[in-house]
Amino acid sequence: MEFKDYYKVLGVEPGADDKAIKTAYRKLARKYHPDVSKEKDAEQQFKAVAEAYEVLKTAEKRAEYDELRQHAKQGRPFEPPPGWQPRGNGGFADQFGGGGRDYSDFFESIFGGAGRSRGPQGSARSSGRRGQDVEMELPILLEETLVDEAKKVAFQVPQYGADGQPQAALNKTLNVKIPAGVSDGERIRLKGQGAPGLGGAANGDLYLIIRLVPHPLFDVEAHNLIITVPLTPWEAALGAKVAVPTLTGKINLTIPANTQSGQRLRVKGKGLVNKLGERGDLYALFKIVIPRQTDEQSRQLWAQLAESAAFDPRAEWSK
Repeated sequence: MEFKDYYKVLGVEPGADDKAIKTAYRKLARKYHPDVSKEKDAEQQFKAVAEAYEVLKTAEKRAEYDELRQHAKQGRPFEPPPGWQPRGNGGFADQFGGGGRDYSDFFESIFGGAGRSRGPQGSARSSGRRGQDVEMELPILLEETLVDEAKKVAFQVPQYGADGQPQAALNKTLNVKIPAGVSDGERIRLKGQGAPGLGGAANGDLYLIIRLVPHPLFDVEAHNLIITVPLTPWEAALGAKVAVPTLTGKINLTIPANTQSGQRLRVKGKGLVNKLGERGDLYALFKIVIPRQTDEQSRQLWAQLAESAAFDPRAEWSK
């Protein structure tokens, strides 16, 4: 079994902090999203990136993976150390939601697969048995939550003979209209779109688990969006007009004079859609930044400002 180097998948060093891992994941998830990527293997790359992030995004799961990684040898088949058991109850796959997720064989074997599908029990005597439910994750771009269009969904449905033995899975495609106001992790049920029942029994259902693809600019907070807006010190002090991206195009945002770093400004109706069809808000989170390099003339101007400005940002410390 081939070892999966999740750090390499995300393009980060093993010592990378949580922010670097999240940033790398956002960038790659956007790059390989099947709806926007032109890469031939975009879907597989997207799944690999999502799997890597599942393992590395939390300290406990990452520590367990790092423990296993010490036993991996380049170019050799990987096997866990003798007596090794996942520390979590039921393994990672159970913690992540179990069946239906398209994990690699490495993930399923090492971290405790919950089993993607289980066929009908018994043999021909299982007639009259309801069909198996099918569960899959459906990645959705934030922009897609705003449009009233059907989304093409391709999936596989388990097939079983009259004797209850598994047969080749059936490939199916549906045009699914995503309800307004969906949120990350929400389950959508499509009745009767799962595996066929035995002996004339009802078909199983298809469950779509919504996964909002991380956006490189926006964070999601309920149905509101947050965008970090970098400001120069002079823009923050004097006020300015700044072109700020939204999901539907740029807007000109008026920055008040004396804006503080960390201050937020609400832009009404530029967020995501809720269950009632109403738009949430966009919050501009201001961050004051300075140039990484400064020429001599600029340094002199900064020095003049330092001498003339009667301002002590640490005055509270002396109270």
